Amino acid sequence: MLKTALRNVLAHKARLLMTVLAVTLGVAFVSGTLVFADSSTAAHRAAVSKDYADIAVTVTPKDPPPGAAAATGSAGDAGATGAAGSAGDEHATVLDDALVRKLAGLPGVAAVRPSADGLATLNSSDGTPLRTGRIWAHRAAAYVPGADAKDSRHPLTEGRAPRDGEEIVVDSGTAAAGRFRIGEEITLATDGPVMTKRLVGIVTTRDTRVTAGGTLVLFDKATAQQLFASPGRYTSIDLSAVPGTDAAELARRVAALLPADRAEATTGTAQAAQQAVLVDTLTRGNEKLSLVFAGVALFIGSFLIVNTFTMLVARRTREIALLRAIGATRRQVVRSLLWEAVLLGLTASALGFLLGLGIASVLPEILSTTGESLPRGPLVIGPLPVAAALAVGVGVTVLAAWLPSRKAARIAPVEAMRTAEQPPSATASRVRGAAGTLLLALGAALLLSLAGAKDASEENVRSAMSGCALLVIAVIVLAPLLAVPVLRLSGRLTGRLGIAGHLAHRNALRDPRRTAATASALMVSTALVAGLAVIGHSTGQALDRQAAAGLAADYVISTHTSSAGIDPAAVQRVTATPGVRTATAVTDSTLFIGGGVRQISGVDPAAAPSVMKLDFVNGSLKDLGPGRIALSSTLARANGVRTGDRIDARIGGPGQDPTPYTVVGVYEDNPTAQDALGARAEVQKKSLDPGSVQRVLVRADSGAGAGADATKDRLRSATGNNPLLQIQDRQELVQEAAGSLSTLLTLTYGLLAIGGVIAALGIMNTLAMSVSDRTREIGVLRAIGMDRAGIRRMIRLESLAVSAFGTLLGLAAGLFGAWTVGALTNGALKDYSLALPWDTLLLVCLVSLATGALAAALPARHASALSPLEAVAEL
Repeated sequence: MLKTALRNVLAHKARLLMTVLAVTLGVAFVSGTLVFADSSTAAHRAAVSKDYADIAVTVTPKDPPPGAAAATGSAGDAGATGAAGSAGDEHATVLDDALVRKLAGLPGVAAVRPSADGLATLNSSDGTPLRTGRIWAHRAAAYVPGADAKDSRHPLTEGRAPRDGEEIVVDSGTAAAGRFRIGEEITLATDGPVMTKRLVGIVTTRDTRVTAGGTLVLFDKATAQQLFASPGRYTSIDLSAVPGTDAAELARRVAALLPADRAEATTGTAQAAQQAVLVDTLTRGNEKLSLVFAGVALFIGSFLIVNTFTMLVARRTREIALLRAIGATRRQVVRSLLWEAVLLGLTASALGFLLGLGIASVLPEILSTTGESLPRGPLVIGPLPVAAALAVGVGVTVLAAWLPSRKAARIAPVEAMRTAEQPPSATASRVRGAAGTLLLALGAALLLSLAGAKDASEENVRSAMSGCALLVIAVIVLAPLLAVPVLRLSGRLTGRLGIAGHLAHRNALRDPRRTAATASALMVSTALVAGLAVIGHSTGQALDRQAAAGLAADYVISTHTSSAGIDPAAVQRVTATPGVRTATAVTDSTLFIGGGVRQISGVDPAAAPSVMKLDFVNGSLKDLGPGRIALSSTLARANGVRTGDRIDARIGGPGQDPTPYTVVGVYEDNPTAQDALGARAEVQKKSLDPGSVQRVLVRADSGAGAGADATKDRLRSATGNNPLLQIQDRQELVQEAAGSLSTLLTLTYGLLAIGGVIAALGIMNTLAMSVSDRTREIGVLRAIGMDRAGIRRMIRLESLAVSAFGTLLGLAAGLFGAWTVGALTNGALKDYSLALPWDTLLLVCLVSLATGALAAALPARHASALSPLEAVAEL
């Protein structure tokens, strides 16, 4: 039977090619996804990980108690004092040279390396901020020369080491990204002042946080200490151990030398474990997204595989009957067909794995849709992707071949010799209809039960996914029964196109099961794309309305980091900038109220109406002042207060007692104003960083239209060209808010491409076999006068009818799913409402129909090329 399987594979290699391609695509996406997941995990680990390979123990200052943190500096002024990220309070003073000498003398310590590390963002040579999207990847440290006047961690490749506070060096990757040259003046900022330094050298580094796409700038030791610790102090001390020394025991010895309340010692193993948790969190989302692609490819491809094997078995019914007649058992027949599936699966697995490596290499670029690239790293090929490629390729193909092979083996030899077509029984049709209806009812009921849900909890999301899966399976089960009425309806249109259209209609109706199986791949991809497109479009419009809602200003100046503030002097310069009508500072802080944590905006009551669109339900903004705040309608409703009521709240960080505030107004929810409004002086006074400003709302004389670029350039100059600040107009705010949708759009069009390719293969395969089955029929049509163009038109119209059927079912299922699942989105987005993206839906329809037309090209050409005499003579 193995020889029989090999012979059959070689005899039908052209027909099996489409099946190999379908399995190859499925394997490629699964193996590529797994390789990408491993590579992405390694890259993220590198991007956030400090290399602890040669570090046994690290000494760091303990976090200060609440209320004891040093105030951070303000961004936007070249002369501002106090760098953010500074650990220069009393808590950091223990890490000094005296401690370094004590640690070096401990038994088991091989070497001690103190560090003064922090974060710094640079402007590239053209003045634009050199950002990675990951603020923790903007590394800054001290160049620490050893006895040979070289820093072993940062070998110089060009230039020399920094000698004073006016000089810096950067790594080669940063130099290339910023297009820096030695001798060039570079502007940068830590967490406060803008600085201008001269580049004197370029180094290499093994720090994976930098090589994975981050940046690195090195100062001389004294300058780094002043910026990130305090003069003569360090932010951490790394110790390497003598071989054979237990790291835990060494950590205990180190801890005995440290003030227990001011510093701590941690083993490198413990720190690596903490990083592993962070890596898992960072990579989980990308792995899930890419696995969706793989799942969809396999799910849709399974229809092609099952359909192909079903048609092959049907065509070989007489052959199988002959094998049975000469003594082959049912088990041998099944085994022969399964061996064919194994051979196909092995071939497809090998091809799919190679294609998967290519997919894994381009996925980082595809997923970097928000303008920020993912961490860089090499492909990591482990045993799991190889094993998965074999398991998926062989397993799916064998499972797809198992059902038709069992069915063929049950046919009696005499009955099989009599006819090759086995129409479904009435009982089977009734069972199919009952099962499909039950699944449809369960899926619809589950989705409709979510219509009133306003919470996108994990349980509700699982229910929505289960409901959509049941809905799709139900439509697939019912598709053969739906094919007859739908195709009869479409036949009225094709029938008007002449005899070719009429014959195409009859051919599509000849085997509803085959038509439904062929259309199912297109139906699933259309349903997924249509549903995601509707949800994405509706969410995008809601985000568009919400992002700039309540904003009357033309520009918003804000900080790129969460801790840096904008220096008030920069606000004055912005106000005096030509073309600026109004510039109002806003102080954002935390509001502890009603047992929850919210955000409060400190504003100038007189100037706020010119830059914010505030719609007060009752009360007014003018009454803001000490002890008086205004609440959003949602916050007021949640706490059961109205205008005139008093409520206890606390502004700023912990360590303060709640203060009774009088509610002077309630306004409609406004993302610009956030949850509550207070007088800026009041909010600044009680914030963790008194006097700080987090946003500046700017109203320009000419709006954000003509001359917008020039206005933004002047605003950036007014802020000292600080790379920690971002200046956005209303459109950029909308794009930033909608940036999370880019992944959804990538997924949408990716699914459309996957579904289109596999559906095209399925339709092409089905039509090719159909043409082969109808060789004599086509010969008769040619003999009685139908020309080649008519034959081609008939095949194309049949393909279009199948594509239209799959597209119609997919649109119906996708739109219904989007309508019901949209209720969950409405819980997170107040302004969410269902909006149909007519252009995208039209594109989906056109692509689906074009898929059918393209898939019919080769079969139609082959059919029209048949010789009438040879076709009629074929047995």
